[in-house]
Order: sequence, then structure tokens, then C-alpha cells
Amino acid sequence: MEIKGAELLAVTAKKSQYPAAGPPEIAFAGRSNVGKSSLLNLLTGRRNLAKTGGSPGKTRTVNFYAINGDAFRIVDLPGYGYAKVAKSVAHQWGDMIETYLKNREELKKVALLADIRHEPSEQDRLMYDWLKYYGLDGLVVATKADKISRGAIAKHVSVIRRGLDMDKDGVVVPVSALQRTGVKELLDEIEGLL
Repeated sequence: MEIKGAELLAVTAKKSQYPAAGPPEIAFAGRSNVGKSSLLNLLTGRRNLAKTGGSPGKTRTVNFYAINGDAFRIVDLPGYGYAKVAKSVAHQWGDMIETYLKNREELKKVALLADIRHEPSEQDRLMYDWLKYYGLDGLVVATKADKISRGAIAKHVSVIRRGLDMDKDGVVVPVSALQRTGVKELLDEIEGLL
């Protein structure tokens, strides 16, 4: 699969603002500093489609992107686990994520992003367990693959698989936004889901 076009469709804070029902959706979730915006920009070939910056926590809404003329949609969920926001704000983000995941029939899968350099955090495990409960698990994107040696990737992927207690059918795709690697593999997985 190739992404030839990507447009921001909607920026939402509540269910009533979601775009009308339409094509299938693939959502992306992960900690605030995991590189989600950089990954989405890399996947879509649009440098500034998703906002990136020096400080984590830029995505504070549920953002819908129409891909290839709205053949499918990518949904960017707020990052979780960012310590420098008020607990009330973090709670709002959690509510936004949960509302979307529980109420969107178009949602086919959630790609959980995890930093390949570290064991999954408690919040990563909770999110993955939640996704399992709703049958949305099975796809993990191991970001920042350029930060470790190529020879160590398999070991780090094993740590992520164990840490999230992934089923044997679950897929972990190592990706580097900096080196632009892993994109084809991730797009192939998305194509299979669609």
C-alpha cells in the first residue's frame, strides 16, 4: 500500500464532533514522548500533518485524517503518561481515548506505539490489556529503532512482546522516523487490516 494523500478531517474533543460514519479507521496510541506525530508524518509523507515539537504532549484531541481520498482514516489519539500536565487534563485525555475506543464502529485496530529502547511501561501494559479486552490488540509499532544497533532489534522486540504479554499472532514492527525504516512493513500490516 502507498499513501498518496492525507488531509486533516476533524479535530475533536468529544464524540459529537467525530466525523460522520465512513471508511475503516486505524488508530494510533502511545505515550506522549514515543514519536507518534513523527511516525504519522512519515507514513503519510506530510512533514507537518501531525504537530511535532520539542516537548511531548502536543496531541490533546482525537484527530481524524482522511487517507487516499478518504479510502480509510488514521486516527491520532492523545498521548498518555505525560507528567507535566495537570491530573485533570490527563484524566480528560484518558476519557477522550476511552470514548473513542468504545464507541467507534469504524475502528478496525489500534497500533500501540512503544519505544524500542525500553520495557513497556505500566501505562503501556494497561493500554494493551484494554485493547485486548476489546479485540483491538495485536499491532505494536516499536519506535526509535535508530537508537539501538540493528543486531539488538530482535532482542528488544522480544522484551516488548513479553512485557505486553502479546499473543504469538501479534505483530511488532520496528520503525525509525529518522532513518525512514519500517514504513513499508507497517503499511503492509495496515493494508492487511483494511
